[in-house]
Amino acid sequence: MKLVWIARHSIAIALCVMFVAPVGFLLLTSFMSDSEALTASYWPSSWHPSNYAEIFARTPMPRYLLNTVLYAVAATLFMLLSSVPAAYALAKLRWRGQGAVLVVIVCMMMIPPQVTTIPLYLMWANAGLTGTLWPLVLPMLFGDAFSIFLLRQFLLTIPGEYLDAARVDGCGEWRALLRVVLPMARPGIAAAALFQFFYAWNDYYGPLLYTSENEHNWTLSLGLASFRTVHHVQWNLVSAVTILTTAPVVALFFFAQRAFVQGVTLTGVKG
Repeated sequence: MKLVWIARHSIAIALCVMFVAPVGFLLLTSFMSDSEALTASYWPSSWHPSNYAEIFARTPMPRYLLNTVLYAVAATLFMLLSSVPAAYALAKLRWRGQGAVLVVIVCMMMIPPQVTTIPLYLMWANAGLTGTLWPLVLPMLFGDAFSIFLLRQFLLTIPGEYLDAARVDGCGEWRALLRVVLPMARPGIAAAALFQFFYAWNDYYGPLLYTSENEHNWTLSLGLASFRTVHHVQWNLVSAVTILTTAPVVALFFFAQRAFVQGVTLTGVKG
């Protein structure tokens, strides 16, 4: 029976090993000495849990963690405040120019961020906000193209009869959005929030551009990069920092995976 079960799930087992093996290798490397890391040895000859203590001794990791949490949480909240109403307007309301606005949003998703780097940096520099996290957070108040499109596709799955009934009962559009749409759109909102949170948590380009001059506002991604020098890289410490950086988002996805998967699978299916 065991052999039959293994044969039936052979592809799943192979994929699981393929994805888990790099994480296991990274975890084992984080407990190796500097001279043993990235050698022919895949198992530590002696365990060095002190690598994790050395990380906190060398860099202000709690400060980097706090900055990353502030950036990810604030950007996610601001994105939801702006993108949910915009997606509702595109999905459930009818107004002149709606199709053109949707085309513009889709086109914005295709623009590489490097195209707007120089003008945006000059704008934030003139405002005196470079060296802080504000240039990364404040733009989310104006919406995110991908999040708006994702939420709009999910809101299309909500039957319009619910909104018609709410309007007959005297609900305005804002009240209908808050009382009817938001409770039914929780999976889609959770998926969009997780996408934005993960992006902000792993973002390296933005913090490097705006906060590199002020180490006090560095995020975990910049703290991780600081362990790589020109002439020597201590891969055991880099592996330990990587484990600490990825552990929170893995735990978050583990607890929120049901809502995330449901929100993604229903997106694009018009009910």
